[in-house]
Amino acid sequence: METVIVDAGPLVAYLKKEDEDHAWAVAQFQKFLTPMLTCEAALSEAAFLLDKTNGGIRQLLTLMERGLVIPAFDLHKELPSVSRLMLHYENVPMSLADACLVRMAELHSKSSIFTLARISGFIGRTGRKQFL
Repeated sequence: METVIVDAGPLVAYLKKEDEDHAWAVAQFQKFLTPMLTCEAALSEAAFLLDKTNGGIRQLLTLMERGLVIPAFDLHKELPSVSRLMLHYENVPMSLADACLVRMAELHSKSSIFTLARISGFIGRTGRKQFL
């Protein structure tokens, strides 16, 4: 079964009803049969973007508490690989969350990154696809 690695964008769109991609995100979330994996950097971005959304942080925490979104990345362990990615793409630039998600895709051979971001240049490196 394919592992789904989720970025901040779809989480925000799913939880924020006034987001322009909300309906699309809800439809995508309904298709997933297994929990989605993510990294703390993406969760931090999502929390920042949901800060002004009524109940947004609570809903994000609930997704994690229910095991639907699982933070499953050890930045300390993967720092050499994440650093190489960020330095390789520093002219783009690549955020810490992007680098962590790409590294997660490298570690999970059968995976896709669920994102709204235009990170296809990074994803192409790993051979993974995005859901956009």
